[in-house]
Amino acid sequence: MRSESVSGPGTAPGVRCRDDRDLAACVRVLAEVHARDGYPVNWPEAPTSWLTPPALIGSWVAELDGRIAGHVVLSRSGAGDAAPGLWSARAGVGVDGMAVVSRLFVAPSARGRGIGALLMARAAEEARARALHPVLDVVVSDTAAAALYERLGWRLLATVEQRWSPEQLVAVHCYAAP
Repeated sequence: MRSESVSGPGTAPGVRCRDDRDLAACVRVLAEVHARDGYPVNWPEAPTSWLTPPALIGSWVAELDGRIAGHVVLSRSGAGDAAPGLWSARAGVGVDGMAVVSRLFVAPSARGRGIGALLMARAAEEARARALHPVLDVVVSDTAAAALYERLGWRLLATVEQRWSPEQLVAVHCYAAP
């Protein structure tokens, strides 16, 4: 994988592979995002583990002015992912031919600089390099994320309800990359 990272005052954002030394900074940015936007909907008991799901394929961070400004993960489909099943039925391929883009967030102070689009492009590029089709789920209330995906050409497959716990039923939009 190539590094696209640049740093220094006033430089454009860059994307590079995340490493373990980045996790503490990623958790700090995630906490800012959660406080401002409510993402993730349920704060994880172990945020570092949440950023590193068991079926992880790859993870990247965006840097701006030498600091972590965003994050994204690419992983294999898990039991709670709705988009892979929808794309599988539509495209006539098995879920093993898909990769799920998740854990995407951008620091509130770094928004409006194309960081979300850069991270999405990097995750989709990696999926395609592995002959996998990228898909994702996003909670319906996250309208800014849905708008980004649609601007990038991702197709809305359906809106479904998922039971995240006995007390929590959540509506999610399911998208597939173009």
